[in-house]
Amino acid sequence: MQFDDNANLDTSEVKDVRGGGRIPGGKATIGGGVVGLIALIMGLLFGVGPEQLGLTDGSSEPTATSSSVAQVQQTCKTGKDANEREDCRMVAVVNSVQDFWKQEFQRRQGQYSPAQTVFFTGRVNTACGAATAAVGPFYCPGDRQVYLDLGFFGDLRTKFGASGGPFAQAYVIAHEYGHHIQNLTGTLQRAQDGQQGANSNAVKVELQADCYAGVWARHATTTPDESTGRPLITSLTDQDIRDGLDAAAAVGDDRIQEKFQGRVTPESWTHGSAEQRQQWFYQGYRTGDMAQCNTFR
Repeated sequence: MQFDDNANLDTSEVKDVRGGGRIPGGKATIGGGVVGLIALIMGLLFGVGPEQLGLTDGSSEPTATSSSVAQVQQTCKTGKDANEREDCRMVAVVNSVQDFWKQEFQRRQGQYSPAQTVFFTGRVNTACGAATAAVGPFYCPGDRQVYLDLGFFGDLRTKFGASGGPFAQAYVIAHEYGHHIQNLTGTLQRAQDGQQGANSNAVKVELQADCYAGVWARHATTTPDESTGRPLITSLTDQDIRDGLDAAAAVGDDRIQEKFQGRVTPESWTHGSAEQRQQWFYQGYRTGDMAQCNTFR
């Protein structure tokens, strides 16, 4: 995956609060020990905010603040920076994803509302409650923001066995913005019925977000950036797409359950199997059409 060296990055779409300190009070209950961590990973990985599982300390407003560690506004200026730095690459992916969805909504006579991505380390407070990096990337519908600890990408390789690569990271971000699209179109609330299992709405919402990630990927190299009129992403290879498919499979419920609990229990699925996640990402990529992402049929 390559970016236009001369493109201007829009860092206003990213809030960098890495190193911003502890959550006030420091007593949020996010699950404890190995069992708690596994439950969080299986319940929230690539999911929506902590309130979906009741993982909240009762606070309703984000409280993390920027620090001297927050660098993207100073260092991520151009596509060249995105080709050289991981955090700048994430900024560029956010820009590309939102460029696409803004134009897609306009094409469909709709209005797209942007969402920020928050880079954090360790812990963060959100409108959906307090969360730690252990929950993985997530989208909070309460404040319409995507939350991401960049250290997760190392875990994706070492703990979940994904091959990694820049596009695997892009897939993660595009999936979270898929939840934002669902929030704007009204389908995200279907996951809030408390049901689990292979045929649950929770799984269908996650698979649709995978499909939306694929739709963006299909158009990523042809979506013009507003600042230049040229695509921000200049190249996506077959290997990039394979990396995305591999990442999708690595976080399938069956793969995670087999790895962490030694058995597969479809009745507790919340995100779908490895095969399903790959299938729906590729459905979006193959068709490039969000109308083909109806996982609820």
